[in-house]
Amino acid sequence: MTDTSDLRIDFAGEWFEAKAPGPFTIGREGDLAVDDNPYLHRRLLTFTHENGLWWLANVGQSIGVSMSTGDGVYQAVLGPGAKVPVVFPRLVLLFTAGPYTYELAVHCDQAAFRPSPVIADLDDPHQMTIGTVSLTPSQKLLVIALCEPLLRDGLAGQSQLPTSAQAAARLGWPLTTFNRKLDAVCDKLDREGVSGLRGGVGKLATNRRARLVEHAVLSRLVTPQ
Repeated sequence: MTDTSDLRIDFAGEWFEAKAPGPFTIGREGDLAVDDNPYLHRRLLTFTHENGLWWLANVGQSIGVSMSTGDGVYQAVLGPGAKVPVVFPRLVLLFTAGPYTYELAVHCDQAAFRPSPVIADLDDPHQMTIGTVSLTPSQKLLVIALCEPLLRDGLAGQSQLPTSAQAAARLGWPLTTFNRKLDAVCDKLDREGVSGLRGGVGKLATNRRARLVEHAVLSRLVTPQ
């Protein structure tokens, strides 16, 4: 029988087990050596077991880690220096280093939080969600083109993020058209409160494509089906 204080991580179909109290490290080196990608921090994430809970910490310097329950109900970004308790039985982690995006699934039997399905009464305006992001057909195609490698490979561990030029060619669009539509999508999501799509006031972040892909996949804005 598995010790409930143990935490399991699925990366590219290979399972790793973190033993309490840890730490269990993930990065270019560590207990889970993700890749020898020079853009990836030597140590990016650590799991430690403290006060009856597993904790996830981002010990990197510049890479944010997107987290989701996989069904899109919960989604957050763990920035450098941040630390959160692992309260969900399954958590999907996505992070990008250079041209590559990495995906891990964290399984914690000890996690106490079990989300219950919520059935909304569509006749009750107080239960209706306001501000759902609506994309035009061409904007959806753009998002799908960027997410295609990750959607196609599934939980493959590593996917290469297409460049703007590659995604534009995949769609048969001029690069200027692609960039203009990318600006519009990022601006729309930024207004809806999605973080990481702007580097400052009026300045789009250089890693906006990576953040857009992470948000779209984890929030189920696009799905493999």
